Amino acid sequence: METIQNYLTVLEQANTLTLILFGVFFLVVWFLPSLLALLFNRQHALKIALLNVPAGLSWIAWIALCVWAVTGKLSDKLAAKARLKPISH
Repeated sequence: METIQNYLTVLEQANTLTLILFGVFFLVVWFLPSLLALLFNRQHALKIALLNVPAGLSWIAWIALCVWAVTGKLSDKLAAKARLKPISH
């Protein structure tokens, strides 16, 4: 119970700008896989964005989404390396 009271005391002492900055930072970290998918122009960016909402509650799922957003499809990369036509699904 003391821990909750300590958090409430910190929140009461924090100014509005600090809370807004913390909120923005929190959202950027939470949606980092979606932002990375958009940055790398991934084909499955919408799926990553939809899965990002519940995945933020699990570090394992969040990290897996980050890896998916950064790496994309391995078959496309291997095909480009071998100068073959990518397999379309």
